[in-house]
Amino acid sequence: FFTIVILCLFASSLYSLDIQAALYELCWHVIQGNFKLDLSASVLCDMMDLRDDMPSILADVFSILDIETSSLEEKNKRDHYTQLVGACLFFVPDAILKERLDPETLESLGLIKQAHQFNQKIVKIKTKLFYKQQKFNLLREENEGYAKLITELGQDLSGNITSHIVLESIKSLIGCFNLDPNRVLDIILEVYECRSDQDEFFLPLIKSYMCEPLTLCHILGFKFKFNQEPNEETPTSLYHIAAALLHHNLIELEDIYVHLMPLDASIVEEHKREITEAKQIARKLTMVVVPSEKTEDKEREKEEEKNDKAPDNQKLGLLEALLRIGDWHHAQSIMDQMPAFYATSHKAVALALCQLLHLTVEPLYRRAGVPKGAKGCLLRPLRNKRAPRPAESFEDLRRDVFSMLCYLGPHLSHDPILFAKIVRLGKGFMKEDTLLSCFLSIADQVLLPSLSLMECNACMSEELWGLFKLFPYQHRYRLYGQWKNETYTSHPLLVKVKAQTVDRAKYIMKRLTKENVKPSGRQIGKLSHSNPTILFDYILSQIQWYDNLIGPVVDSLKYLTSLNYDVMAYCIIEALANPEKEKMKHDDTTISSWLQSLASLCGAVFRKYPIELAGLLQYVTNTLKAGKSFDLLILKEVVQKMAGIEITDEMTSEQMEAMTGGEQLKAEGGYFGQIRNTKKSSQRLKDALLDHDLALPLCLLMAQQRNGVVFLEGGEKHLKLVGKLYDQCHDTLVQFGGFLASNLSTEDYIKRVPSIDILCNQFHTPHDAAFFLSRPMYGHQILSKYDELKKAEKSNRQQQKVHKYVAACELVMSPVHEAVVSLHPPRVWDDLRPQFYATFWSLTMYDLAVPHNAYDREVKKLQVQVKAIEENPDVPMNKKKKEKERCTALQEKLQEEEKKQLEHVQRVLHRLKLEKDNWLLAKSTKNETITKFLQLCLFPRCIFSAIDAVYCARFVELVHQQKTPNFCTLLCYDRVFSDIIYTVASCTENESRRYGRFLCCMLETVTRWHSDRAVYEKECGNYPGFLTIFRATGFDGGNKADQLDYENFRHVVHKWHYKLTKASVHCLETGEYTHIRNILIVLTKILPCYPKVLNLGQALECRVHKICLEEKEKRPDLYALAMGYSGQLKGRKAHMVPENEFHHKEQPVRSATPVSQQNGPGTTTKPASKTEEGVSEDADRAKDKYQGAAKPVNKANSTAAKVTTSNGNGAPNSTKTIKERDDKEKSGKEKKEKKEKTPGNTLETKGESRREKQRDERGAGGKEERAPREGKEKTPKADRDKQKAEEKNSKEDNKAKAGNGEPKEPSRERDTGAKESKSKEKGGDRSAMSGSLKSPVPRLESAESERDHKRRKLETHSSPSHSSSVKVSMA
Repeated sequence: FFTIVILCLFASSLYSLDIQAALYELCWHVIQGNFKLDLSASVLCDMMDLRDDMPSILADVFSILDIETSSLEEKNKRDHYTQLVGACLFFVPDAILKERLDPETLESLGLIKQAHQFNQKIVKIKTKLFYKQQKFNLLREENEGYAKLITELGQDLSGNITSHIVLESIKSLIGCFNLDPNRVLDIILEVYECRSDQDEFFLPLIKSYMCEPLTLCHILGFKFKFNQEPNEETPTSLYHIAAALLHHNLIELEDIYVHLMPLDASIVEEHKREITEAKQIARKLTMVVVPSEKTEDKEREKEEEKNDKAPDNQKLGLLEALLRIGDWHHAQSIMDQMPAFYATSHKAVALALCQLLHLTVEPLYRRAGVPKGAKGCLLRPLRNKRAPRPAESFEDLRRDVFSMLCYLGPHLSHDPILFAKIVRLGKGFMKEDTLLSCFLSIADQVLLPSLSLMECNACMSEELWGLFKLFPYQHRYRLYGQWKNETYTSHPLLVKVKAQTVDRAKYIMKRLTKENVKPSGRQIGKLSHSNPTILFDYILSQIQWYDNLIGPVVDSLKYLTSLNYDVMAYCIIEALANPEKEKMKHDDTTISSWLQSLASLCGAVFRKYPIELAGLLQYVTNTLKAGKSFDLLILKEVVQKMAGIEITDEMTSEQMEAMTGGEQLKAEGGYFGQIRNTKKSSQRLKDALLDHDLALPLCLLMAQQRNGVVFLEGGEKHLKLVGKLYDQCHDTLVQFGGFLASNLSTEDYIKRVPSIDILCNQFHTPHDAAFFLSRPMYGHQILSKYDELKKAEKSNRQQQKVHKYVAACELVMSPVHEAVVSLHPPRVWDDLRPQFYATFWSLTMYDLAVPHNAYDREVKKLQVQVKAIEENPDVPMNKKKKEKERCTALQEKLQEEEKKQLEHVQRVLHRLKLEKDNWLLAKSTKNETITKFLQLCLFPRCIFSAIDAVYCARFVELVHQQKTPNFCTLLCYDRVFSDIIYTVASCTENESRRYGRFLCCMLETVTRWHSDRAVYEKECGNYPGFLTIFRATGFDGGNKADQLDYENFRHVVHKWHYKLTKASVHCLETGEYTHIRNILIVLTKILPCYPKVLNLGQALECRVHKICLEEKEKRPDLYALAMGYSGQLKGRKAHMVPENEFHHKEQPVRSATPVSQQNGPGTTTKPASKTEEGVSEDADRAKDKYQGAAKPVNKANSTAAKVTTSNGNGAPNSTKTIKERDDKEKSGKEKKEKKEKTPGNTLETKGESRREKQRDERGAGGKEERAPREGKEKTPKADRDKQKAEEKNSKEDNKAKAGNGEPKEPSRERDTGAKESKSKEKGGDRSAMSGSLKSPVPRLESAESERDHKRRKLETHSSPSHSSSVKVSMA
């Protein structure tokens, strides 16, 4: 039972522990007395059958217990151990126990007699085995034996001689001549070394002869040691036999490695020293050194190179030999002992490894890598069967080739042929689409570093591009980044190469000019073939400092390879994304010059050279996603240079006219620079956008970013910078959208741009930008549908073509009409029809008018060119012919384009004529209609682009000419010209230019009507737009009394000029940078049409002169603007006329109404009529900042029509009216007091006041001239409630202060008794124009009492929602 228990216990131990531990546990329990001795011995005996080596294991356990028990103090445990071993003697051999137990233990067991004698015997045996040298009697050795041995080994082996036969002869010689076997082995190795090509003979001989590998290692080690002496060089043959013996496992690498020099620690130190020296050389190259010191350093380096001969490195020699015979396993083990790339940095080792790679990849290269037509030389495979197996498929490359290439690293540069083979295999592999990550690693670790060490090999660069162009640009750019930022620090040679490249780049860039572009470009090309990242990094750093280098650099890049161009694109993107560079200047108001320089370089380089654009476009897209708009400057430059689309608001009138024509006319006369040959570059840009689906995302991101610039990005930025970024974002959007519209096909455009409701509602695109993107799509669709209808029913009649065009428009635009309904609240469509809204936003200037003058002008230019070519005798005949053909072809294209546009415009006008009756509904007043038209159509679009500004003005004129029902032209113009302060103040710099252009075009139309009665009668006399009835009614055109006559229109135009002057003066006096800059820009733009009145011009001149004095030192940009405008204004003085020539002024009739007068627009006087109160309030309201003041309008009916002048943004607010009235009351008092003290201190300068005083001193003649002016010139009042009291007090003062010749507002009412009686008979259905539109004539004295009655009545009314300068007549 006990045996069973013990066996169970130890059986479980055998499964949980190893067998030795189980035996130890059992024996230890016996020694402790826990188990019985006899039972335990029987168990151990039974266990002997488990394994053959159980006695040996048990002896090991006894040996351990022997040591443990001998040190114990308890003798009983030692006795138990002795008894246990004794009990086991019959199944454990004595020899094993004698070998492992202590002599004293053996003596106690009776296995030996005496322990002392046993120890002595052991010492003798060990001495004989390990220390006693076997002695040979050298005198007994006969030299003849060695001679015969050498003869035997050196015989001709070409016959049937085998190693076995020779071995038998060697044995006979050893026995016969008493030769030392070790010396015989040494001679065999010596002969093998001399006949190293006979591996097949000597290797089997040595293997048969040798019994101990260590003996062979010692002999070889002695040979290597002998060659380690100074001035000794280890022969190649010795390396070969050592490699052969290693390869055939006759010796071990660990045994022979210790005999080789230098030590591994010395190799590591040498590698570190090389890196340090390389860094020192690089530092010297970047330091400024005197030329004499440079020459001394070079001479010293040459001497050091001569003196310092590299010591013999036996480990590298053995490594080379191993690679030569194809033993990659042992070679890899040696390289692992050394620093990375240290072994292959030695050319012999690198070439040996390259040769091994040649042999390994040869079969696969022949199958998948050889180009068509190439032959190449065949390589003989190694006869060594243990060499790496040649690769037959791409999967076989994993086995050895990739690891060999990684060990080779940058030193593949020693074998360009192998470089080309690997690259071609990569191209073949990309076709089969496997092992992508492996080849990317090889490109990063081997191919690119090797290219850096090659000496100007353009062919390898192009070969490598053949592989790289198959990768996505993301992979390529990652490789370039690692090449540029990490590779050059991994090896001493690369550190030196980088420093030398930078030094050479500095040399070239210092001498690069426009005159030597060609030779410098060749030098740049040679340098870029090997190290493009380093070269371009330096060139870009120079361009960021010196922008005048851009032109020469771009021209000098024509000698680059395709790979270099791609690297150039990466380097530009990396430079743009540099987080250490600020994209704003230190004043935080302008974009940094380095960014502007890089953007300009981008445009020039990408246009001129075939560089992939995807990376740059994606970078711009990513920055926009991140809410940053600085880099839009890059996109702007790229589109401008590559597509020839130029965005500028500084166009001449001729350019603006050309821009309203077709694409050919735009290209010839619409841009400042005639950018030709953009067909290929624009196609490349288009393909890049479409292939990577970036066209629409870029448009949407730019449209959204416009508001992001202000509300998200511009938080801490200077207002000036925010405006510039907004303009840049907007201009780039317009430019980019124009490029897409002109270059994308109809199908591509329609496929990519969603409908207008999706753009606005889902993508949150602003409405103006959404229509801008959709507009070309509508044009394409209409033309396509029109062509379909023409083909379906062939007819040449013009009328039928027009009807088909109208039908096509209805089919295309009907869904658009339905879609735009969701863009605005339903109440908007009570006044405007969706059809009118969509028509306004979908048309362009190309649709409205044909620029015949522009076409004629460009045709004449081409004719002049043809004539000049014919008359030039220096031009060769063939070139003359080509130029004449080009010019003639352009003429024909322009004439054909003009004819095509003329037909198109006629069709569009016919369509508008049919649509106009349904544009504006009669649900509310014309006032509300004009408000919504201004808010939703005119103002958003007039500041979108310069062409849109012209379009808006021409569209208003067209709507007027079409006699559109319910559209009041007069009201529209009045609202545009009145109170421009708010609009001007909210514009950016470029928007101010566009707004000024819009105002100029509007003023051109008004000036044309104002200048000639016949023109006015023809274009306005019988048109519904000049009705004085503001309610939405039909127009019969028969009642002349309801029309505004010519003289009253001239009064109204003067009032508009006065309003513009008043707003301009207000903006100039605010002191705000934005107000002053914007109004100066607007004034410069409208200079051809304003000012026309002399006194208004003088008032402006005075204020602008003041700005020039104040801003000269503080804000130079404002000073420049003011000086520019001032000079132009003085030049226009000759075209200004006195006020009485501008509009007819009747002699005033004295009445009980007092007249108060001050010196300019912006001051207050008391009017002589109720109708003047509207004008007065407008003038006062212009001085209030962004507050809409409300006031009553109609005397007879409180529900009559009202007209707003604050851009349609006013809201009803009676508290604001009361507050404003109180403010006016205070300001009126202050002005009155100031007026009494300083009567000449408003708009006129001191010089003007002096001139007036001189006139006063001239006598009665002057007084008579001033007398009529005294009654006519009045400015608005300030205080209604206290008017009567102020009239009495200020009557005399006003008389004394009158007559200063200042700009004024019309202040007399015509006698409208007939009209009033007529309107009373009709029950008040019709309202006549009031004094703000009709220049008033003198009234009866009873007007004052009527005015008091009206004032009391008006003060009980709630304020209307819009401030007004155009009111219905008060009966």
